[in-house]
Amino acid sequence: MLPHRCSRDGGNIAPALEWSQVPDGTAELAVLCEDPDAPNGTFVHWVVSNIPPTVTRIGGGDVPDEAVESRNDFGDRGWGGPHPPAGDEAHRYFFRVFASEQPLGLGADATADDLRDALAGHELARGNIVGLFQR
Repeated sequence: MLPHRCSRDGGNIAPALEWSQVPDGTAELAVLCEDPDAPNGTFVHWVVSNIPPTVTRIGGGDVPDEAVESRNDFGDRGWGGPHPPAGDEAHRYFFRVFASEQPLGLGADATADDLRDALAGHELARGNIVGLFQR
């Protein structure tokens, strides 16, 4: 379960994510968080790119200076915490970390689809974890 402090009405602080074993040849890491249980289809909560391959942790209110946080589906840049409809079953929040063999070149207006397109054919590895949240 994601803590309340990560939710949109509870502080809106991105959960801390950690990873290891970044493959040799990685030029850039990226993170994507999506809720496939949203009422109107998959909802993007976080798109982060340009994370140096030496970084092994982000979130908890902190991202590397060089990282680029793009727009979420709330229309804001950076983390947009869970805010499922009250009374819904717990929603799933898929956090994915990607290793790319080349710089992705994404800016602050990039979308989740832009990230997926930039990764196509250049993804060396990925890691996944699913968080849950319910109001």
